[in-house]
Amino acid sequence: MTNTALSARDDIADKSLVRSFSYVNGKWCAAASSETIRVTDPATGAVIGEVASLCAEESSAAVDAAQAAFPAWSGLLPQERSAILRRWFDLILQHKEDLARIMVLEQGKPLSEARGEIDYAASFVEFYAEEAKRPNIEGVTSHLPDAEVEVWLEPVGVVAMITPWNFPAAMLTRKAAAAMAVGCTVVAHPSGETPHSALALAELAEKAGVPAGVFNVVTGRAATVIEPWTKDTRVRALSFTGSTEVGRLLYRQSADTVKKLVMELGGHAPVIVFKGADLDVAVAETIKAKFATSGQDCLGANRIFVERAIYDDFCARFTTATRTLSLGIGMDDPDIGPLMNEKAVLKQEEHVADALAKGAKLACGGARDPLGSLFYQPTVLTDVPKEAAIMSDETFGPVAAIAPFDTEEEVIARANDTEYGLVAYLHSHDPRRIYRMSRALQFGMVAVNRTKVTGAPIPFGGTKQSGLGREGARRGMEEFTEIKYVCRDWA
Repeated sequence: MTNTALSARDDIADKSLVRSFSYVNGKWCAAASSETIRVTDPATGAVIGEVASLCAEESSAAVDAAQAAFPAWSGLLPQERSAILRRWFDLILQHKEDLARIMVLEQGKPLSEARGEIDYAASFVEFYAEEAKRPNIEGVTSHLPDAEVEVWLEPVGVVAMITPWNFPAAMLTRKAAAAMAVGCTVVAHPSGETPHSALALAELAEKAGVPAGVFNVVTGRAATVIEPWTKDTRVRALSFTGSTEVGRLLYRQSADTVKKLVMELGGHAPVIVFKGADLDVAVAETIKAKFATSGQDCLGANRIFVERAIYDDFCARFTTATRTLSLGIGMDDPDIGPLMNEKAVLKQEEHVADALAKGAKLACGGARDPLGSLFYQPTVLTDVPKEAAIMSDETFGPVAAIAPFDTEEEVIARANDTEYGLVAYLHSHDPRRIYRMSRALQFGMVAVNRTKVTGAPIPFGGTKQSGLGREGARRGMEEFTEIKYVCRDWA
């Protein structure tokens, strides 16, 4: 197995972070068949490395290791688990630049965004290192004479984790740090398009003193690696970030073993801008909500609704701002990088063509860029009718769809008219309207006059078919616990 361009790059200082093998039971493991998966740079199409492609039996061996490690890990004092997680956090920050550059090479996002993601990823490890020390026994007033009642939170056991390519570091630490803090052990499968980021985190976990078998990273074909986990009764919980379609499949596959499920699935976020809002702020924040991560974000703004009285002004300002966005290779730190794969670009083309055919207007962009086959120009569509596919299907790319509305009741109905319910963005300075809208919008998160709402201390997640459970905050840790009720009589 070769690792070509990635390990040869002079701007990656610590070459120990560049790994090609899976990490199982504290060892770096090639596939017995020697099968590998090629990893390419989406900006250039160049092969930057290969990783081991493990078979089903080798994937199950990771569960063996996690199950064997569980008693000792869960039996540690919370302070001991906390100290290990804290060392992992420190090492992630110490290697921030290398981790960011590895991410850019395999994912394509701009370098400053990658650096920001490493900070974000580290914040979960720090947060859960602290939360690990919090008491998890709740005293309950007894309803029985002479009885003492307690409620305990105990680690569920082995947790399987499946992480996406758009946030290859942060989605792994958000899940794994929470589970490990409470005493669970982990088997993780990163996307085959961005496996090096996960393997680099495994290298740092080992250096931090995470015991063998506690944190396992298994690379390979998704169906081959994951199916044994869904069928294995020893895997007591499964956490997945990805499409709603795949989430439904995992839901069905996990039914026979009745696993706890934590799922962060698709999003179809509306942005709602009322007259009276600060237009400069609304435009700037909507640009962020639409084009961060090149639009490849479940929190990305998909449907932009603007009150008719300010519609033309907003569209003009938004289009002008979009035209200033730079497109380029991630290492050059542009505003927008390449999309992940050809399928993603085709979706942009299909959505734009469909919207134009149904009466939308093209304000800017609307085509691939000469920079390369996976570069799609930041695009603005105005007067987009509700019948257009882009108004019902998650775009996951740099195409903004804008439409006018006339009444509060109308825009609430249109915003809620989706199977998704992850996040909604609202711009208004009317406190009563903000309250009404925040209540009426059927989404797990509502951002008012801003875009960034995520962070380690908040419960991240959605309603309807945007997912199950929450990640982040103490609730994110509790997803990997079971409640035990103890009723004692000392007589």
